[in-house]
Amino acid sequence: MTPKRVMVLGGWAPSLIKFRGPLLAAMVARGHQVFAMAAQADPATVEELRRLGVSFTELPLERASADPLQDARLFAELVRRFRATRPDTVLAYTVKPVVYGCLAARAAGVPHRAAMLTGLGYAFAEPTNWKHRAVGQVARGLLKASLAGCQTVLLQNPDDRDELLRRGLLARRSQVVVTRGSGVDLTHYARAPLPDGPPRFLFVGRLLAEKGIREYVELARQLRVTHPQARFGVVGWIDENPGSVRASELAQWIEEGVIEYAGALTDVRPALARAHVLVLPSYREGTPRSVLEAMSMGRAVITTDAPGCRETVVHDESGLVVPVRDAAALVAAGRRLLDTPGLLPRLAEAGQQRARALYDAAAVAAHVLDSLQL
Repeated sequence: MTPKRVMVLGGWAPSLIKFRGPLLAAMVARGHQVFAMAAQADPATVEELRRLGVSFTELPLERASADPLQDARLFAELVRRFRATRPDTVLAYTVKPVVYGCLAARAAGVPHRAAMLTGLGYAFAEPTNWKHRAVGQVARGLLKASLAGCQTVLLQNPDDRDELLRRGLLARRSQVVVTRGSGVDLTHYARAPLPDGPPRFLFVGRLLAEKGIREYVELARQLRVTHPQARFGVVGWIDENPGSVRASELAQWIEEGVIEYAGALTDVRPALARAHVLVLPSYREGTPRSVLEAMSMGRAVITTDAPGCRETVVHDESGLVVPVRDAAALVAAGRRLLDTPGLLPRLAEAGQQRARALYDAAAVAAHVLDSLQL
């Protein structure tokens, strides 16, 4: 295969390593010249990209901004950079880089444009007010225009594909390639023995309502009454997303003692090693990385029958699946794990085997590159 110049465009620079690292490494290994752009770079990320053989430049992108003038400047800057770099392929991931990156790549004459949507996010959530509804309509219109100019659209679950087709946002079904998320690095998230001591539940993710953080807190609140020895950890941060919990609400949970809050961790492996169960009561995902990481490390998982989540585990075989937004069902699942001898280690073992069989990041990266003809 002829080596190509490939530009990978993301919204947050550390995600290039955390989520796209195996994919970037596979591109370089196949002999391609790889460039990357994203916002909020830090020296460690830049150095790690350099070590991988990826050329990086920072991008002036505000992920949560809805300022049309700022977005217009971003579009113009992307066109200028694409014309200067002359990539053969642009791969953009997450909604805002996809919208402006793929539109700019088309305007700059990039031969192959590919979009990777790791979830449909705020623009597709049920609107909570008129502003949310208006922002969603604009975002979906821009996304439709962007995807129309892409040869390939990478999605992480069939529900997202069906949703985009139903809304008429995809030009043709043949554009779509469904992957198993981004996979998980099975060596980095190596299996760890279940710890001794009281049972520990863990939530990992942004503290957003749609991630199910409030249902998780209700799980903790109720189970602490019947199982006072159990512990409930939270790893994550308050996001700039409008759906994020308030700082005062988080402070109340901590003061109440219902959760043990670890903040945002650059490495979640120690927290997962101390836990027995990963809980993700999300309303919608692409493919949840926290679930894959927990499975890879041999942790039982409770998640929801939501797009993206329902594909990761098989109910009662490699995890427990509960209805979306159903705190009572979540509590019942947690209580069942605590009260049924042998269930937790059985689910943990089956989940680890499932991660190895289906979600190896190297295999997922190879599938993506083959789909992009790279």
